[in-house]
Amino acid sequence: MKGKAPKPSSRHCGGFSPAAVLFIFFLLVCQFFSSSLLHPSEAASRSKPGYLLAQADSCRKSLTGKRKKFRHNWIRCISKYEKLYKKYPHSKEAPWALYRAARLYMRLYVFSGLEKDLDMAIKLFQKVVEDYEDHRLADDAQYRIGQIYLEYKKNPTKAYVEFVKLDLKFPNGDMRPKGKLMLEKLGGVLAKKEEAERKRRTSSNEKTASLKGIRHWSTPTYTRVVIDMDQPVEYRHDFLSSDPEYGKPARIYLDIKNARVSSEIDSKIPIGDGLLQRARAAQYSKRVVRVVLDLESIGSYKVFHLYEPYRIVVDVKKKKGPKVASRTKVFRKRRPVNKGVKRSGKPDGSISLARQLGLNVKRVVIDPGHGGKDPGCYYRGGVKEKDIVLRLAKVLAKRLRAQGYDVYLTRTGDRFLSLEKRTAIANMKKADLFISLHVNAHRNRRVQGIETYFLNMATDERAMLVAARENAVSQKNISDLQAILNDLMLNTKIHESSRLAHCIQRDMTSKLKRRYKYVRSLGVKQAPFYVLIGAQMPSVLIETGFITNPTERKRLMSPTYQALLADGICKGIRRYVESINMVYKGG
Repeated sequence: MKGKAPKPSSRHCGGFSPAAVLFIFFLLVCQFFSSSLLHPSEAASRSKPGYLLAQADSCRKSLTGKRKKFRHNWIRCISKYEKLYKKYPHSKEAPWALYRAARLYMRLYVFSGLEKDLDMAIKLFQKVVEDYEDHRLADDAQYRIGQIYLEYKKNPTKAYVEFVKLDLKFPNGDMRPKGKLMLEKLGGVLAKKEEAERKRRTSSNEKTASLKGIRHWSTPTYTRVVIDMDQPVEYRHDFLSSDPEYGKPARIYLDIKNARVSSEIDSKIPIGDGLLQRARAAQYSKRVVRVVLDLESIGSYKVFHLYEPYRIVVDVKKKKGPKVASRTKVFRKRRPVNKGVKRSGKPDGSISLARQLGLNVKRVVIDPGHGGKDPGCYYRGGVKEKDIVLRLAKVLAKRLRAQGYDVYLTRTGDRFLSLEKRTAIANMKKADLFISLHVNAHRNRRVQGIETYFLNMATDERAMLVAARENAVSQKNISDLQAILNDLMLNTKIHESSRLAHCIQRDMTSKLKRRYKYVRSLGVKQAPFYVLIGAQMPSVLIETGFITNPTERKRLMSPTYQALLADGICKGIRRYVESINMVYKGG
């Protein structure tokens, strides 16, 4: 008789007891909660970028004892960071990888003594600043650049410029106070150095400078006065309040050292524009010329100088609010230095200028570069920059007017204009935007591309060379100019100009690529262009192509190409206005 199959026991289920099942379930729940409660750094390490960063950090921490004496150990760790930021540039770990790789190069230099290690550290820190400008590490990276130039490269002048960049670019950064302390320290060092150099240059047979003339351009709300000299000079300026007892108005004066007033100039120039009554020059002492601007009513003023030919520029602006405070500044022939940089944390007025411009960009001044006796870049056969940019400016003006903008050109024909007059025209027209058009050149005919600049310290060698050419001055003087830009930048619309430049560059190149092959964008850059200094509105300079490149030269002379360029610039301006409206929407 066959036996019956045994029934499953009530104590077993699939081979596991209920207690075992419950225990397994409990383990799974614990594992789930433990993984969800991981420390953020541990959780991050489970992602691929996080895992790579943890690996690189582990390598970095292992650089102790004998290991740190061998270069290949350092490079191996740096390579791990490099792999992360190249493969995952948009990850949250990328800026940390860049910054830590740069710090490793700094530490490596202590053992290697190789200049190339410092240069690599600077390069990586600059990449953090440029590619991750809104990251918490950006101001730290900018500070480290200044530290390298000061402590390792022993270049206090360059360090000073880098700390100025920290102050200007990151007004809310936590490294700004440390940067300002460094500026104060370096200001004193550089001032002593400059004074020693000045004394060395000064001698009894030093050539006396001559004041050649005084020019001015005026409106009821803005005046630019230019004092022309025949050579670089030292000068100081100050503001004096009115003195009713002696019938003297408020005035700005400039004392120009080792100079004389030429007998050929008119030493008293009436202005009477509502801001200035007159300008006058006299021999204040045997070796000092005093230029006085008698004031009627001003809100602010700014003094700077330009080179080749050397001239001192005074911008006077009408402004509501308290009268300008007394201040004195001294400028040397070379590398003027201010002891510290003062900057207001709030823009002028209760509403930011950026918002005002975004809601009411109405008037645009277009500046066709060069003209008259200044042909700009040229190529055999009569191809000249001044002619190309004038034609482009007229096409651009027509496009902008069709969109409802008021448009003015600094020149409508082949005539010469000084760089300072071009900016003065934009200020006098109360422009909302200033666009300066140019054509590039290079020794290598294969170099090509389009780039847009805004006013700031030059960040690379080629940008300095472009600025030197457009300013018609030597690269040496461009280097000198960077040392005084810290003061000029305080009233320059850097952030608005940068945004405008990026919008124009993007849409200009995008428009051209739809029609032409091999259109290269060289990006947005910054450099100290004289034509942009003192502009009271967002301002950019566009290099529309290389006249020395056969392909771009042919295109630049083509009406079709110029029309597309103009369309791209117009679209960029519209994008700029829209971006400002979005940023400041709702107050």
